[in-house]
Amino acid sequence: MPAKIVVLFPTATEASLFRSDDVISIVSGVGLTCTAYATMKAIYEHRPDWLILSGIAGVFPHSDMKIGDVALVEAEVESDLGFFTKDGFIHMAHLPIEMDFERRHTLHCPHFPEDLDMRRARGISVNAAMAPFIDTTQSDLENMEGGAFFHVCLKEQQRFIELRAISNIVSTEDDQWDMMGSVAAMTEGLHRLIRHLQQG
Repeated sequence: MPAKIVVLFPTATEASLFRSDDVISIVSGVGLTCTAYATMKAIYEHRPDWLILSGIAGVFPHSDMKIGDVALVEAEVESDLGFFTKDGFIHMAHLPIEMDFERRHTLHCPHFPEDLDMRRARGISVNAAMAPFIDTTQSDLENMEGGAFFHVCLKEQQRFIELRAISNIVSTEDDQWDMMGSVAAMTEGLHRLIRHLQQG
């Protein structure tokens, strides 16, 4: 029996070119809150073997990736979760405060198919795109959903993968975008990923 696969797309635009009779696709909404809800609902309504988040993302100028590239996301950080202090922004995980809570920073995906030749990238998730105060030095991509998706899947012990295609440069000074070109590249990469998971 082929693997039961559910794909979440943040927007209908990102889902617009995807066609598969064997896969359940859901438009989950933009942002961390919508994604957390949609991820949990998909897990409990469909009980998938694999849950995929597929969408477009911005690339940071320091990354060697370019518009149109496709990658599997190996790590996510909810990067704008924290406090502003007199010394600047401090991530919640690093906040020097005597309070008992889960200090969550970098989340990793443990479910990569080792024999699938696809690029890997590191992502950050934000509610405010292109925020100037966050640390981007260890990341390639910016998106608005991945951190919530990783967190829920890890907590629920759900096998998951995030796939992103580069649509734009993360810079207020560089307005390069290729929306539909990146959606087409993402869709092609998604079909390739799904074929591999179904064969496994």
